[in-house]
Amino acid sequence: QVQVVESGGGLVQAGGSLRLSCAASGFTFKSYGMRWLRRAPGKGLEWVSGINDGGTLTSYMDSVKGRFTISRDNARNTLYLQMNSLKPEDTAVYYCAKGQNYYVGRDYDFWGQGTQVTVSS
Repeated sequence: QVQVVESGGGLVQAGGSLRLSCAASGFTFKSYGMRWLRRAPGKGLEWVSGINDGGTLTSYMDSVKGRFTISRDNARNTLYLQMNSLKPEDTAVYYCAKGQNYYVGRDYDFWGQGTQVTVSS
């Protein structure tokens, strides 16, 4: 069955960095676009970033452009999110999500349990 497992979250001071990882299994990882989503305290689930199947195209929400970098290693079935210059407003549970097809976009049909990122001021 489809499974994605996030890791790498934690507590960091404002201005710091974290690298999230997502280990995928149960589907042909290299054939699907992938996304990162997040849910901040008291808010709904929001799309953060997307990447196409080959890792050649990426997209970001405006508030993280220039600070976050999404990437993937298809040989390891792993998705990454490098987060730099973190801000308190980035505090959220971050989720890895499988896209519905190969392209970079905002669609998704499965997501994991999430990893907590807390940024202190």
